[in-house]
Amino acid sequence: MATVKDVLDPVGPRIGARLKAARQSKRLTLDDLAESCGVTKGYLSKLERDHVNASVATLIKVCAVLEIPVGSLFENASAGEVVRADAKPQISFGGEKMTEFLLTPSNERRIQVLLGEIEPGGGSGQEPYSLPVDVNFVHVIEGGLRVSFEGGRTDPDGESVDAEDVVLGAGDSFTFTPRHNHSFQAEGAASARVLWVLNPALPEGPRVAVS
Repeated sequence: MATVKDVLDPVGPRIGARLKAARQSKRLTLDDLAESCGVTKGYLSKLERDHVNASVATLIKVCAVLEIPVGSLFENASAGEVVRADAKPQISFGGEKMTEFLLTPSNERRIQVLLGEIEPGGGSGQEPYSLPVDVNFVHVIEGGLRVSFEGGRTDPDGESVDAEDVVLGAGDSFTFTPRHNHSFQAEGAASARVLWVLNPALPEGPRVAVS
């Protein structure tokens, strides 16, 4: 547990790297964080390089914006955050006859990885949709998947795309721009198990399914 002395002591714990990692995981710039916390960008830059020591009040403000406990900055270093196989949260992005799980930490904004289990005939639904992210990667673990693109319309980036169906089997992978209107469905009579990777994560996280 961190004490006031830990925060103010110039020879105290080094916390800059953890603050920077937390900021980057939220996809915030130094300017964004400075504006939210009411401190200068230069001060935060020095804080992330351990060139200054934060006051207790400032550290509490910074951690509140980053949505991390103050005490986590002083715990033993960790290489990353684990999501255990038996503890991955079930989520809901909508769709029909499918179950999805979040495999990345809920506060990770740089990337988002989902595991989808789709029953025969299930998928995103009949209405095409788009996502405000740069890249979508899908890997089919079991079964088959059909990704359908709607043609004849212009996406939010001003690009036009032709109508196309991409059919994937077990072991196949597909990388595409999710800003194009599209939909997906399990292909064939068997269930599909797929891995979705979004970069960056969606601006608003998926809803946690109610058990």
